[in-house]
Parts: sequence; C-alpha cells; structure tokens
Amino acid sequence: MTVNDQAGLEAAHLRVAELVQGLHNRPDTDSDTVVAELAEHAAAEIPGAQYAGITLTRNAKHIDTPAATHYWPVLLDKIQQRHLEGPCLTAAWDEKTVHVPDMEAEERFPDYRRDALAETPIRSIMAFQLFIAGESLGALNIYAEEPHAFSAEARTLGLIFAAHSSVAWNSARRDEQFQRALSSRDVIGQAKGMIMERYRVDAVQAFEVLRKLSQDSNVPLLQIASELVENGANGA
Repeated sequence: MTVNDQAGLEAAHLRVAELVQGLHNRPDTDSDTVVAELAEHAAAEIPGAQYAGITLTRNAKHIDTPAATHYWPVLLDKIQQRHLEGPCLTAAWDEKTVHVPDMEAEERFPDYRRDALAETPIRSIMAFQLFIAGESLGALNIYAEEPHAFSAEARTLGLIFAAHSSVAWNSARRDEQFQRALSSRDVIGQAKGMIMERYRVDAVQAFEVLRKLSQDSNVPLLQIASELVENGANGA
C-alpha cells in the first residue's frame, strides 16, 4: 500500500467514524433509524456499492431485513430464507467476510445463485459480519449490478464500517432497553403506590400482590401493573 493509499484509507476511516458518531449522538435517534441510515451510508461510502442492506437472523431458519436501500437486498434475503443459504447468512453465522465477485461463477450457494440470477440484476456481493449483542446475528451487505465491483479497498472500508455500525446499533438498542426499563419501573411504581394507598400495605407487600396477580393470571407483571394504572386513571 502506498503512502497516498494509506492516507486515503485513514481519511475514509475517520469519515466513517464521524458519520456513525454523528448519527448516534442525535437525541432523536432510535435503533430503527440508526440501522436504516447505516445502510444508506454504506451504499454511499463503500467503493463500488450501489445498494446496501442489513441481514438479521435469530436462528438458522429465520431471516429479517431491518434495513435496505433498495428492493434487491430485501429480495435476496428472501431467497436466502427460501434456501437457508447465501453469503449474508454465512457471514452472519460464520463470523467472517464473504465475497461473491461474480454471481455467474459462484459455486458455494447453488440454489441461492440460481434464484438470485433469475430474479435480480445483482452480480457482486460483499457481506460483513456484525457483532450484535444478544441472541441475534447479523451482516452488513453491499451489492452491485456489475461483476467484480469490489476491490480490496472496499473490503477494508466495509470491515471498518461494519465495526463502527455494530457499536452504534448495539448502543442505540441498549439506550432503548434502558428507557423501556425506566418506563416499566415507573409503571410498576405507580401500581404499587395505588395498592399501598388503597389497601394500607407497605411497598414489599404491594409488590407481592402484583407478583401473585401475575402468577395466578399468567400475565406479565408489567401488563398487570399497566392495567391497574390505566384503570385507576379512568376511575375504575
């Protein structure tokens, strides 16, 4: 790699980091927005990419596409779902980068190849594993209609983008989970307060009432608490 190439790569690295940091630092950004804009930036920033998408899988038999810049990534994930094979699924599960330089010559995924050629104009794919917290596995994928569209530079920048994207998406999801936890705590606290006031019991006893109602009715405790608060607000 020449000095100019190295300087260009470092500049691209910094640009991607700034893009992702700016996206995550916006106060109104939820995880759905994060993943959608990450896909848009990937298609715009990675050399050779025309389209981009995110593949998410919770087990070997179910695939979601939470973000895509075009219908082709969505359709290609449906083809992967159909045959339970493909580059994006392999990247997600095997923790590696998968490159399909020319779909016409691809031999690793024969059923996927056949349908992808028949149903889409995509001829080049590069998929990068995303490190997603929890039970899900994922991949950031870029696509082009020309064969041999992705260079070594695209691979390096894609890996950088995938690493930053993983951090941003996980952080956004944690923020949402934290906010939901705070909201749940508030609702349960309100329900406990209503029980304490009405039945003259302490906080521990009030929580035991909620817990027993949940167990006896086989309904989540948060739902029991929410219904109590809603009924109380309505004067029931």
